Amino acid sequence: MKTTNVSTQLMSCNEVELHYKRPLFSSMRSITSSQNANDLLRDYINPHVLDVKEFFWTIFLSRANGVLGISTIGSGDISGVMVNFREILQLTLLTNSSHLIVAHNHPSGKLIPSDRDKKITKKLQQGLLLFDTKLLDHLILTSENFFSFADNGEL
Repeated sequence: MKTTNVSTQLMSCNEVELHYKRPLFSSMRSITSSQNANDLLRDYINPHVLDVKEFFWTIFLSRANGVLGISTIGSGDISGVMVNFREILQLTLLTNSSHLIVAHNHPSGKLIPSDRDKKITKKLQQGLLLFDTKLLDHLILTSENFFSFADNGEL
């Protein structure tokens, strides 16, 4: 039987490194309404993809609702998109976010949240509570308009 030194075992472990640089406070956009979030997303998103297939985006916000970053979490097909909750939580911790807004598009053009949309929102809302992070809104985008869960009492 071969014995190994504990320090040798520890030294052979992989190192985990996280890196994120917060934008300068003076250059951060602020979100104060669902319309602000919609405008920000439309500046970020290629408008030609909204009617092609579903995407899922997350806006990471500071305690003062300053935009820390935006990420495309998933790209699906015409009927849906897989939401990677693990990636959302990882990015929430990495950016030190206090608040989040999530969004996805409906290529069909319908602004009615599905049961799946509602379940995803509740699951994410509950998961974020473990990190003292609040889900402020979930937007559904179409090429013509948007729907806000918060504005419509769904959140």
